[in-house]
Amino acid sequence: MKKIVVFTGAGVSAESGLGTFRDSDGLWEHYRIEDVCTHEAWLRNPQLCVDFYNARRKDTLSAQPNAAHMAIAKLQQALPTTRIITQNIDDLHERAGSHDVVHLHGEITKLRSENNETATVPLKGWEQHYGDRHPDGSLLRPYIVFFGEGVPYFDEACRIASQADIMVVVGTSLNVYPAASLIHYAPKDCPIYFVDPGHPEFGMWADRITHIQKKATEGVPELVEKLIKELGA
Repeated sequence: MKKIVVFTGAGVSAESGLGTFRDSDGLWEHYRIEDVCTHEAWLRNPQLCVDFYNARRKDTLSAQPNAAHMAIAKLQQALPTTRIITQNIDDLHERAGSHDVVHLHGEITKLRSENNETATVPLKGWEQHYGDRHPDGSLLRPYIVFFGEGVPYFDEACRIASQADIMVVVGTSLNVYPAASLIHYAPKDCPIYFVDPGHPEFGMWADRITHIQKKATEGVPELVEKLIKELGA
């Protein structure tokens, strides 16, 4: 069975009403990265970080999976070898029915140990209270990969990408590294479908990429139906 790897970014969740970080009028237009998304910021003003991610969590819990999330879940159900890698910190893929999603930049619905980047605990509701502690005794912090920190599941994502027969890229500008380099790990004969309404420059990848110039909620369901039909699932 063909192995499909779906790599998603903020553009998928934006259609569910979640604010993106990098677009014009995005979250970084209103907050300084240095104040809410670095480990130094966490040490300097942890309550501001807690408040910022509480607001993001509240937004996430009020959002609903859209047609792109649902289509990706349908693809994984029809072709169980499908793997999903996302830059997004929300849980909309999971709520749509997807499983084993690799979150490169953390998960807003979890908290993590200050001492161990992969020692996480689920958070019920949207509000973290600063001062709560992990079972290992350390302070709990948002389970977010801050700028300047390593991406704990990047090696796993690279391994998954290297085994792809087909790669689908949705809602990402491919400007955030190291995540953006994932397509470099796809095998040389692996076709890449890129769903994006804009006019990205593909450069050396142009001959391998099929550009579906539609927004995620339109392009992804159409592509999923095509793949399911072609692959006989």
